[in-house]
Amino acid sequence: MYNRLAMVLLQSGLVEQEDINRIAGEWGPGETSLAEALVLNGQVTEELITEFLAEIYGIDPIYLNETGLGAKNAGMLNEAFARENMVVPVRVEDKTLSAAMADPANLYVIDEIKFATGMEVVIYASAPSAIRRALDDVYGQIDALVSVDETLDEYDEDEDNLEQVSSLEGDEFDDEFDMEEDLGEGSDAPVIKFVDGMIAQAVRTEVSDIHIEPFEKYLRIRFRRDGICTEMYKINPKMQNPILSRLKIMSGMNIAERRRTQDGRIKARVDNRIIDFRVNSVPAIDGEKIVLRILDRGNLQLDLRELGFPEDALKTFLAGVNSPFGIVLVTGPTGSGKTTTLYSALSSLNTPSVNIHTAEDPVEYNIDGLIQTQIDFGMGYNFAAALKAILRQDPNIIMVGEIRDFETASIAIKAALTGQLVFSTIHTNDAPGTINRLIDIGIKPFLVASAVRTIMAQRLVKTICSKCSEPYTWSDEELSEAGIDPAEMSGVQTRRGAGCSKCGGSGYKGRKGIYEVMTLDRELKQAVINRVSASDLRILAVKNGMRTLRMDSVAKLKQGIITLEEVTRRTTDDEENVKIAAMNYKLEKQISSISS
Repeated sequence: MYNRLAMVLLQSGLVEQEDINRIAGEWGPGETSLAEALVLNGQVTEELITEFLAEIYGIDPIYLNETGLGAKNAGMLNEAFARENMVVPVRVEDKTLSAAMADPANLYVIDEIKFATGMEVVIYASAPSAIRRALDDVYGQIDALVSVDETLDEYDEDEDNLEQVSSLEGDEFDDEFDMEEDLGEGSDAPVIKFVDGMIAQAVRTEVSDIHIEPFEKYLRIRFRRDGICTEMYKINPKMQNPILSRLKIMSGMNIAERRRTQDGRIKARVDNRIIDFRVNSVPAIDGEKIVLRILDRGNLQLDLRELGFPEDALKTFLAGVNSPFGIVLVTGPTGSGKTTTLYSALSSLNTPSVNIHTAEDPVEYNIDGLIQTQIDFGMGYNFAAALKAILRQDPNIIMVGEIRDFETASIAIKAALTGQLVFSTIHTNDAPGTINRLIDIGIKPFLVASAVRTIMAQRLVKTICSKCSEPYTWSDEELSEAGIDPAEMSGVQTRRGAGCSKCGGSGYKGRKGIYEVMTLDRELKQAVINRVSASDLRILAVKNGMRTLRMDSVAKLKQGIITLEEVTRRTTDDEENVKIAAMNYKLEKQISSISS
């Protein structure tokens, strides 16, 4: 029996019956699960889900991304109640509380709100994904879930406690840790409460990594958010062993091993969401450092159009992604979003009619419909071995995590030339430099020219907080120092963030990509065969329409998306790009001389 949302979606033709059945099997029944899965997979927009829910329940929709919410709303409803029931307070007017709900049919929750507040309640319909973001805006920025001092003051580090923690093994615990259950009133283990609270706080505030770092006089905990590490806690060093032991137990590591690096994974439930964590420990002078990478599929953006691509670059990249065969390469430093881009590209091709295999180190996100394999260097299963095995699996599309050596590159080239579409990453600074990198590791120039379709370099830049964004004009001197011609910015209104509670006073909230997409057309292929330098390849590519990283960052500066500091922070490492962006009007003479 389908729920009402499923019936409306089926009648509209936006989804198929097999989609509904698959989502029900993976996410469970119910309108909330269906709505979240469809938005997450990019099959239906958040706005459309909101409109359908409003129509089904005969109430008005509310678009929370256009509604000013913040910490001022936090006192209207209890946080735990709001998160559990997916309801967010919007405003109070004349003793009437307006709230958005993911499940407007839940009359019990509405009655509870009336009883708790003593007010009349007006309910609006909103997509569950929008509700979750709004809850984080209202509650996630206020305080830590647990107080470090209050929680750890309860802990008495005596020998009994240490022995109890150290005697536990990972297989004595469930595969999935429920943070709300651990943090309930019945839990009297302060270390467990602190660790679970720290993890829940990081997830709710959209942190990408948690760093637990030992020093002689304190244990430091830092959160990486939007690419920047921020110190959260400094704790008495006597808490190091209990905290690290708890994390090792959760991730299935050997808690007795402290002299070698270890890897593990944690699956935890936070706010009724299943979140995966990749965990790594490394021995240090004062103990072990542990880093948790948060793999929240709810934050995985699989729509290429939402990643920050300018239209021309997106069109060029999609042309490569939709090629029948060849190699598509993505390059950039660690943490630049390469994995997200590759997953997005594969998701756009993921249909029952194609066979897609990946070889990854590690597999970060499980994507339905893809056959994903984990590299194991200890067992000799490296990228080259994985590629050889995958080619015997009758693939149409292959994604290999990284091209590191001649063997892997050679097999990828051969696969591309025999009819497969191959995606991979490679470590270079820009798109044109990738050509020389492939040639340097031993691939013949004519093979590179024949096999490679598209190369994309990318970086992540911090975006200006939408709540506190304000007009700001940089001086001609500042622009010149950044390599930008002041005349180019004449009449352009740039912006920056003043700092507010939503962005923690930084002026930045969220990140977007800057991109450099190079397609090997006939002219560039001939230049590759002729062993033209990377700088001359770049000039030819710009002539043929390529937008460099620097150009894209300056365009986003003009649009008021990023600041001048982000332009210089992310693109000054490439002097040639700076030169092209700052002196674009002089390029024609260089291009003419090279072409002739």
